[in-house]
Amino acid sequence: KLLGQDVDSCSTQELQEIENQLEHSLRNVRKRKAQLFEEEIEKLKSKEMRLLEENAKLRERLGREPWPPSTAKQKGIVTCSRSIEVETELFIGLPAMRCVHRLDINNVCQKS
Repeated sequence: KLLGQDVDSCSTQELQEIENQLEHSLRNVRKRKAQLFEEEIEKLKSKEMRLLEENAKLRERLGREPWPPSTAKQKGIVTCSRSIEVETELFIGLPAMRCVHRLDINNVCQKS
């Protein structure tokens, strides 16, 4: 009956009891599922911290900058010397039109 089979002969009270049992069981299942997800999240956070520490040690051993880098890129100092074509999903004009804009990186990226 808990699977929904052979309920034709059940009274309203029996159906209500079955529904209550199912709701209680479903709450328990959802509670356990949430608990497992929380445990998995904690494990993944712990693993992330361990990997970040390991990565920092390896970078230090190789003589590289720590991550995230505190380089000129973060400070807005970027130099580049080429132009690229960029096709965006944003359109100007009628829906049938498609615009490709040429971006001159020399003028845009020189922020030093």
